[in-house]
This record gives sequence, structure tokens and C-alpha cells, in this order.
Amino acid sequence: MRLAILAPVAWRTPPRHYGPWEQIASNIAEGLVKKGLDVTLFATGDSITAGKLDAICEKGYEEDRSQDAKVLECLHISNLMEKASEFDIIHNNFDFLPLTYSALIKTPIVTTIHGFSSQKIIPVYKKYNSSSHYVSISNADRSPELKYLATVYNGINVDEFEFNPVPEDYLLYFGRIHHDKGTAEAIDIAKKSGHKLIIAGIIQDERYYKEKIEPRLGDQVIYIGNAGPEKRSELLGKAMALLHPINFNEPFGLSVAEAMLCGTPVIAFNKGAMPELIRHGETGFLVNDVYEATEAIQLIGSISRLNCHQWALSQFSGDKMVDDYLALYQKILS
Repeated sequence: MRLAILAPVAWRTPPRHYGPWEQIASNIAEGLVKKGLDVTLFATGDSITAGKLDAICEKGYEEDRSQDAKVLECLHISNLMEKASEFDIIHNNFDFLPLTYSALIKTPIVTTIHGFSSQKIIPVYKKYNSSSHYVSISNADRSPELKYLATVYNGINVDEFEFNPVPEDYLLYFGRIHHDKGTAEAIDIAKKSGHKLIIAGIIQDERYYKEKIEPRLGDQVIYIGNAGPEKRSELLGKAMALLHPINFNEPFGLSVAEAMLCGTPVIAFNKGAMPELIRHGETGFLVNDVYEATEAIQLIGSISRLNCHQWALSQFSGDKMVDDYLALYQKILS
């Protein structure tokens, strides 16, 4: 089986720091290579893969702002599509734009929908319902207008994360600094509970950071900037709990799965895919507001960190994800 994995070109694959779609594209590609399959990763030229790499740019447009994002995307996608006949399956991790080629080529395209940036993009997906194969990353993140082949949960490279049975006395917020992700709410929870909070992530909304976050930083609430892969396991594993007070229907939540893999329970607002990721009362708590989250912190000691680890390992490992996708490829080809 000859496979083409199409990653975005905003960041390197895998990303140095932020880049969840690039991270999953990498996990898929590397997992397939480990199984002995012929894999070509279409990504930036500085990407790292054990398979073949095909690139039209050296760096992503978020890392080299001299480039035009749309131009790069068009050159990148067309590069793969003009070589489509060389592959048995194309696995698209690049949103809706590659679908515009799907009726023009014979190679089947599997598209993992990593979330909907807007309802306005659904007509593109809807147009290609019959000529593509859609995979959701959670049952919660599905449009009733689309036909889905399956749900495949995002998979983590478990070798990059270490189980820690004995945490330190701090709470962790790990994600984009943005209202959607609930950074300010995490601070509220920490302040009300009296615990130290470490915040790690890129500042996606500068105004939000300046107005809602920066004035509240101090000895109790510390912002350490963006944390790359080398810091991620340690930060997640040593936390007594991960706070995930999201203000939107998040389609998955990699940091939630990663935290549990390290043994760290998660306190999350009950939105989006959170009920699929977290077993309430067993691997964390699903809450509705800051008050309930503060109450849940008092119960965090009742959660078995080993149970968190075992749950994440059984549901969100890279091996499971790759096996699930392989089964779908074979189903399509047969």
C-alpha cells in the first residue's frame, strides 16, 4: 500500500511547539512507517519523518512570515494532487481545500476533519460527500449534513510521555492563550482554590492576554510561555490536575489526552468532546462553571492516576489510531 499523508504547512511536521494538526499528521505517518508501509509525507522541507518527504517550501508560513500563506497552500496541495496516481490512498489532514481536487483524480482521499473553523466551510465538505471519505475526531464534532466513514480519536506517541504517580502541588493550564480555551477561567479557578497555577501556551490573542491575563500574573499564577515537546511530559506529569475550562465545543483536546496519559486528572468544562475523553469521577471531572471546578479540586485526590494513564493508553495511543486508520484504508480499497 502506497500512502500519501498531507500535512498543513503552517508549522513544521511534527511541530517544534504549537501545531496540533501537524502533530497528528506526523503521528499517523510515523506509525504507518513503523508498520512497514510505503509512506510519503507532504509537509514543509524542515519536517522530520522516517518515510519519504515531499516539500515545496523549506519552512512553514507561521515560522517564516515573508511567505504568502495562500500561495504556499496552493503550491503544496497541487504538488500532491499532480502526483496522486503514484498512491493508493491520500490521507488529507489539511481541511477542506484539497477536496476540490477529489473529483478530478482516481486515488481515494480520506479526510480527517480536525474541527470546523466556521459553519461557512461546510458547503465544500457537503459538495464532496460522495467522492471523499470523512473521518471525525470525536462523535461530538460531526455535522448532520455530512456522511462519515468513522470516528478515529487522535493518537499520541506514548513514548514521549512518562507516567508520574506522585504529582507536585500545582495546577496546569496547557493551551492557546485565548478566550475559547478559557485561560482567564483557569486563573479564576486557581485563585478561588488557593493553588498555584502554571500557564503554558502560545499567545493567540494578544489583546486578551494584555487585558485578562497579564495583570493577574504573580507568585500564584505564572506564565512560562510556549512549552515544546521536551517540556510537555514533565509539566503535565507533575501537575496535580490539568484545568481545561473551554468556552467552545472543542472537537478533541490533545492536552487532555496527554495529561491523562501522564497520570494527571483533568477538570474540564462539559463541552464538545470532553465527555468522550474524560470519564467523570474516574479520570477527572466534567463541570459547568468556575464554582464547580473549584469544588472538583477538593476531590482530585480520589482520582487514581494509574486509572488515568491506563484509560488514555487504551483509547488515545498512536498505535490504536494507526490501526484504526489502516482498517479504514483497507475497507476503502476493498
